[in-house]
Amino acid sequence: MDIVYPPSCIACQAATGEAQALCPTCWGEMRFIERPYCERLGTPFAVDLGEGLVSPAAIADPPVFARARAVCRFDGTARELVHRLKYGDRTDLALTMGRMMIQAGRELLPDTDVIVPVPLHRFRLWTRRFNQAAALAQVVSRGSAVPLAPLALARVKRTRQQVGLTRAQRADNLQGAFRVLPAARPQIEGRRVLLVDDVLTTGATGNAAARALLRGGARAVDILTFARVVSDGT
Repeated sequence: MDIVYPPSCIACQAATGEAQALCPTCWGEMRFIERPYCERLGTPFAVDLGEGLVSPAAIADPPVFARARAVCRFDGTARELVHRLKYGDRTDLALTMGRMMIQAGRELLPDTDVIVPVPLHRFRLWTRRFNQAAALAQVVSRGSAVPLAPLALARVKRTRQQVGLTRAQRADNLQGAFRVLPAARPQIEGRRVLLVDDVLTTGATGNAAARALLRGGARAVDILTFARVVSDGT
């Protein structure tokens, strides 16, 4: 098979030594998020001032979720991978991206009781044909042996696209968008949930989904994404 279909980079299609991998150039363009970073938001610090620090942003506006972690910044190669997965029907990318997320979530997964993907509204799921968050969550669950509850959280409100909205508009747009349905409560009650999505932008979606999970009985909610938006100077 490698003779007929030689392995290629999942981002730029250049030749690679193995399938489902990045070439050295694309790997070098990935801006991985590593310590030091904010313990709550997972945003990187420019200077290491010691463990357990929380960013001014997390102090001024504490998130609903307990901790957030991401593989890398949402730019360059990472942005291309997310867009290909979400809009290009490249569901095969979820395998590589999900494996990276397992590594990024190594602090969260030992504390996790159940993994829940951020759901799509049924109309958007019908038009897109699959939920990229669910595809990533399946890989993370399989690779970490943490149970997956793919239908525990429902998106009950059809919201408009978040692109182009301010932080406040995003929060208003997602008000009441998520709910733990009564039949799913036994999967959530008293458990620490790991919420999985592809990108963390302002945290509005994560906060809205985490709030619904906590109202549904979750003990705590952490978030794991492939990429996150990081402002310059954060």
